[in-house]
Amino acid sequence: MYPESEILFPHRAISPLRRERGEVWHELVSQVACQPDGREDTLAFSLMMIRLCDCLHCDQSSYKASLGCVSCAQRTVAAEKTSDLMLRQTFEQTRQEIRQQLPVRPN
Repeated sequence: MYPESEILFPHRAISPLRRERGEVWHELVSQVACQPDGREDTLAFSLMMIRLCDCLHCDQSSYKASLGCVSCAQRTVAAEKTSDLMLRQTFEQTRQEIRQQLPVRPN
């Protein structure tokens, strides 16, 4: 129904978030956006955004879905009341969660 909406926060929506906040946020988004989809950092960032945007409760017939994932994420990040440092810490905590769930890779 809405071609710009997906079920969960997509990798393609990371880069457009770069200018939504201050320098700490810009650095985080730049660090993650340059990595291929499926890497530890991209998974952690996506999970963080899924939680912030409440993607699990997004209904394809909702207003949020009609905006598309990029617009929804931009609005969510811009409206977030916590500091960029707190968002960075949230990312780090989410990355630890991802590390605990990923299988150990042999050297």
